[in-house]
Amino acid sequence: MWSAGCMEQWMPTAAMVVTNIVIAVMTALLKQALNQGMNRLVLITFRQMLATVFLGPIAYFKERKRRPKFTAEVFVYMFLSGILGPVLLQYTLFVGLEYTTATFAATFSNLLPVVTFLISLAFGYEALEVRSKSGSAKISGTLVSLTGAMLLTFYKGPSLTHHHLASSPSSTPVVVSSDVDDHGHASAVRWVLGSVSMLANVVGFAVWLLLQRLLMRRYPAVYSATALMSLLSFVQAGALALSTQPSTVEMWKLRGTVEIAAVVYCGVVASGIGYLLLTYCVEKRGPVFTAAFSPLSQMFVAGIDLFFLHEPLYLGSVLGSVLVIMGLYLVLWGKREEAAAAASAAPVKPVPVQVAAGQGDVAEQQERV
Repeated sequence: MWSAGCMEQWMPTAAMVVTNIVIAVMTALLKQALNQGMNRLVLITFRQMLATVFLGPIAYFKERKRRPKFTAEVFVYMFLSGILGPVLLQYTLFVGLEYTTATFAATFSNLLPVVTFLISLAFGYEALEVRSKSGSAKISGTLVSLTGAMLLTFYKGPSLTHHHLASSPSSTPVVVSSDVDDHGHASAVRWVLGSVSMLANVVGFAVWLLLQRLLMRRYPAVYSATALMSLLSFVQAGALALSTQPSTVEMWKLRGTVEIAAVVYCGVVASGIGYLLLTYCVEKRGPVFTAAFSPLSQMFVAGIDLFFLHEPLYLGSVLGSVLVIMGLYLVLWGKREEAAAAASAAPVKPVPVQVAAGQGDVAEQQERV
């Protein structure tokens, strides 16, 4: 009995560690595939196709007895969620990855709870008591995280690892100072563009989460909604690729092991298994618990970058990462304290057993998702 209870207690923690490893490997694979010239829309199309194939049967068998009616309103919400989430958000992520480093992109993902808090506050979904400890923590955490984001964007700093020097051939021709200046300016512009793209990704992700909240109220079937959204985004990304890119067969060919591994891993492992693990953790421990583990993926990505991909680590990335993570945990602490205070202050109302069992579980499921 004790071993079963211990297993139940530690399973969400182990699942979140595995989930962050999955995210880290996915980020590194995507970076390598994009560096080799893989088309971004083609990568999104293949990934969503495999995610649909993987999640479709799971959704059909798991929710076939409690799947709600599919209405025109639900279709509109899913269509918007598909084009905003899997298509546009992945595209901005790929631009950020291509123009910066995998570690840098993983750092920006830690801003998600902070940006979500700001947008929820603007739309009235989040309350803020300025004089309370929780309110002060959320305000301080937001300011610290935004300072870290500004530092990440506008201060690159010197390289702390110098791996890029070792990879330079000895026969590299000597360039004049004007060429060096032009190259440095172009590199700085790409870095800022990648930072802006990652910031747009985080803000868009926060808006997409609010849209998901509205969708789940109308279609409370998590697996079915995700499978249908993957199908719609597969069609949307394919249509965008055919209409905006030269329609050649070569564009759709997967060249080399890295591109094939990136597509299969992202579609099956990340979008499929990773999603199931994340959903399990949210159901067991809630969203604050899962968000607290997000810096782990950054650490794993940094390790892969340094020891396997030999990407340079910059001083600005380190300083900005420290500030972003500090702000993240301040916001999460404030949210936890606020939830604990609300739970202790809530009056206990006598509710009939039938109503609590029939309606409470559905409401709790929607709120957690």
